[in-house]
Amino acid sequence: MNAEIKELEKKAIQLRRRVFQLVYESKTGHTGSSLSCTDILTALYYSIMAVDPEDPENDARDRYIQSKGHAVEILWAILADKGFIEEEELKTFSAFNSRLIGHPNNQVAGVEMNTGSLGHGLAVATGIALAAKMDEKKYQTYTLLGDGELAEGSVWEAAMAASNYKLDNLTAIIDHNGLQITGATTDVMNSDPLSDKWRAFGWHVIEVDGNNIEALIQAFNSRENIGQPKMIIANTIKGKGVSFAEGIAAWHHKVPSQEQYEQALLEFDKRLEELEDE
Repeated sequence: MNAEIKELEKKAIQLRRRVFQLVYESKTGHTGSSLSCTDILTALYYSIMAVDPEDPENDARDRYIQSKGHAVEILWAILADKGFIEEEELKTFSAFNSRLIGHPNNQVAGVEMNTGSLGHGLAVATGIALAAKMDEKKYQTYTLLGDGELAEGSVWEAAMAASNYKLDNLTAIIDHNGLQITGATTDVMNSDPLSDKWRAFGWHVIEVDGNNIEALIQAFNSRENIGQPKMIIANTIKGKGVSFAEGIAAWHHKVPSQEQYEQALLEFDKRLEELEDE
């Protein structure tokens, strides 16, 4: 493991630790969903995207739309860590009159769009990417979807439009953890085979281990999608990093007990120590 990847893996563990604290202290949150996509957002925010907390409205910035807006805890943790918001403000998460509500809020620096009603993010990201093409701008647009979200018909309308306009400046990522609030996605609304579907809609598809930061960075940096939007199907584990939450649908929206909280922190700290020794 090279030094850069090792540091990013440590960052991902620290962010997961912060997410768990955030949920425990506020007594609310989409725990499993945030933990599954932590590695994806770590790769994006710490290695791939051009964004600047000192100049968050810079026209040359890359754009990120979190279509699976319910997994906002990891986004707030990253924006605080990057300096878009004060760390102290995280203590107000989901409190009355807080800006840091349970879904992305564009009154917060670094947030492009209010999201939460599933199925909207890809359409907006398609519009942003099309605008960049029309204005001859160089910025990239990224959007993160949940696999349960793919039951929304608007996703597929946007998929068709992005391909039609040859938006190779658009990258979508599916957090493919296989679970949603009511159970397995294959039981609730089966969207398999995912790769074949997106290729049929004209997208360049890359399937990766979504909890492998090095593989994610390689996928983001791939430039084989000339004339096509890029779809990264990131196969992840719901509740990643917490032994008793991994692969459990009930942790989609669940607050840990004090005992569970303390156990999770021990697991995070142990993994950090292991990384230090590798």
